[in-house]
Amino acid sequence: MRRKLAAGNWKMNGIGANLAELESLATAHANAGVDILICPPATLLHRAAEVAKDTSIRIGGQDCHANASGAHTGDISAQMLADTGATAVIVGHSERREDHDERNEDARAKAKAAIDAGLTAVICLGESLAQREAANTLDIIAGQMSGSIPDLATGENVVIAYEPIWAIGTGKVPTLEQIGEVHDFIRARLERRFGEGVGRSVRLLYGGSVKPGNAADIFAVPNVDGALVGGASLTAADFSPIITALEQA
Repeated sequence: MRRKLAAGNWKMNGIGANLAELESLATAHANAGVDILICPPATLLHRAAEVAKDTSIRIGGQDCHANASGAHTGDISAQMLADTGATAVIVGHSERREDHDERNEDARAKAKAAIDAGLTAVICLGESLAQREAANTLDIIAGQMSGSIPDLATGENVVIAYEPIWAIGTGKVPTLEQIGEVHDFIRARLERRFGEGVGRSVRLLYGGSVKPGNAADIFAVPNVDGALVGGASLTAADFSPIITALEQA
């Protein structure tokens, strides 16, 4: 059985004072029935890992460099993330792809670096509104999967997050049928590429305007093993009900 995962991406939000939200979340879910991952900005990683120590919460990074070290001013390697106490890292997020011109091969290299460093790579996939309206969604997802997921992927070291770009932070959410179609497609392609065992073990998250009010319906969709949540993960008051909905799914 795949253990469900509620992941929160704080993006470029949060200073030391916001770690109180992490403490509140840890208290509210001291005996969580699902995995909980919070990905704060790099400046908070070590402190967040200390706060989360001996709790049900794990800490992850939001990006990493593909190289282990070198002359890359401002970048952070996967090994450095692991050294802070992080156990996972998001790669290939649409905001990295759009804002920093990252390609599938960049996401793949970063995912491999994460795995080599002992981290779980949360690999993001998703189509734009134009691609959705042109009925190209599955072709886009297929290309992103082929280019972004390394050959050494397993259910232990990789999580896939489907985040339609047009739904991130917009309040727009695909229909449950649309979410199900993409998640079923991803599952089938994973099984075809990696075999049934690995293909069925990789957790698939949905991301894009997930809120307490729609979480239960989304989590009821087959092959949705959890969520990658943005804005609603910034406070315990908003994220806790999403975690509870996932526990009850």
